[in-house]
Amino acid sequence: MPSIESLEVMPVSDRASISTTAADCERYWRAAGIGRRTAADMRQELEVHLAQALDDGRSISDVTGDSVAEFAGEWAAAQLRNGADGLPSWGEVMQPGRLRLIEWTGIVAIVAIIVAGIAFGRGGESTMDNEIWRWIWIGAAAIFAVGEMFTAGFFMLPFAFGAVAAIPLAWMGVNDVVQLVVFLGVSIVSLLVIQRMVKKDDENQPAVGANRFRESTGVVIEDIDRVAGVGRVRVDAENWRATTDGDPIPTGTAVRVVAVRGTRLVVEPE
Repeated sequence: MPSIESLEVMPVSDRASISTTAADCERYWRAAGIGRRTAADMRQELEVHLAQALDDGRSISDVTGDSVAEFAGEWAAAQLRNGADGLPSWGEVMQPGRLRLIEWTGIVAIVAIIVAGIAFGRGGESTMDNEIWRWIWIGAAAIFAVGEMFTAGFFMLPFAFGAVAAIPLAWMGVNDVVQLVVFLGVSIVSLLVIQRMVKKDDENQPAVGANRFRESTGVVIEDIDRVAGVGRVRVDAENWRATTDGDPIPTGTAVRVVAVRGTRLVVEPE
């Protein structure tokens, strides 16, 4: 099993191919709803397998098959355990131009609302002003809600909540500056709450990649020397580079995996 070091000495073209394929898959997995940490672990494991394939004289397609899109989708479906139904298509995720257009549309809408509040903030005394604000908030809520359907990361959803909170204020004729403050306040609070929920969900994602071997047992197949930076172990029929925080461990010693650093297992004698 190759390590990060072996990736660094590969030809630039091979490293670029591995990096591009793995990065595209990670981007798809994140859009499919897989947690940030888990997607990063999946990418790391994929990079290792791709490097192994190239080391063995095989190609990237020998690992991913003829379609990287199908490969990424199957892995996502297995990870989420909900099948292919509900997963975004590869094309939807890999169209950065359209995604950027949607995100920029949301940003422009936010700026336009703030500018409108500054330019037309006359205390909400005019019935016409309040009617305009009603449609501004309704339109903004719709734009942000629809935009969220086509983007990943919950960027627009908090602002949809903010616009919805401002709608009844406009109908009640509340000062338009107050409407703007409520919009921004609810949006910011929603953003913080959602990001905290996403982070918590990431932390609860099951371990994949080398992380799945934590607390597993194995056997040393190549002397482990932390200072020399060498050593290998066999865990569950797979060979991995290994290191230790203690004394050198000779071949044949039974060990337990206590942590993972990059693509190396940190082990200690049982």
